[in-house]
Amino acid sequence: MKTVKDMLAAANASVPRLSRAQVEDMIANHGAVVVDVRDAPELEQNGKIPGSVHIPRGMLEFRADSDTPYHNPAMQKDRPVILHCASGGRSALAGKLLQEMGYERVFNLGGFKDWVEAGGPVEKLTDQGM
Repeated sequence: MKTVKDMLAAANASVPRLSRAQVEDMIANHGAVVVDVRDAPELEQNGKIPGSVHIPRGMLEFRADSDTPYHNPAMQKDRPVILHCASGGRSALAGKLLQEMGYERVFNLGGFKDWVEAGGPVEKLTDQGM
C-alpha cells in the first residue's frame, strides 16, 4: 500500500523542479504554459502568476485529455507544462499524473509562495461580479 509520502517522493523524483528564472526562460523561449492547480478561493485570496492557466487539481485529467469535452486547449502534449500549487505537493502529484497521460515535458514550479518569495510578478484577480 502506498502512502501520500510515498506518492510525493515518487512524484518529486519524476517531475523536475524549476526556479523562477528557469520558469521565465521556459515561457519566453520554449512556449511553456504555467498551470495553477490551486482551488479558486486560493487564487481569489492570493492572486496568480500573470498568464497562467487555472485548472483546479480535481479537473486536471479532464482538462488535459483532448478526447473530453472539458479539454483546455492550452494543454498540449507537445508543449512544456509547468505546474504549481500553494506549496508544491499538489503540483508534484499533478505532474506525475500528466506524465502518465503522455505529457513528456512536465515541470514543477513548486508553490506559489516560492514564486512570490523569488520576486515573481503577481496578478490580483478582479471581482467578476459573481
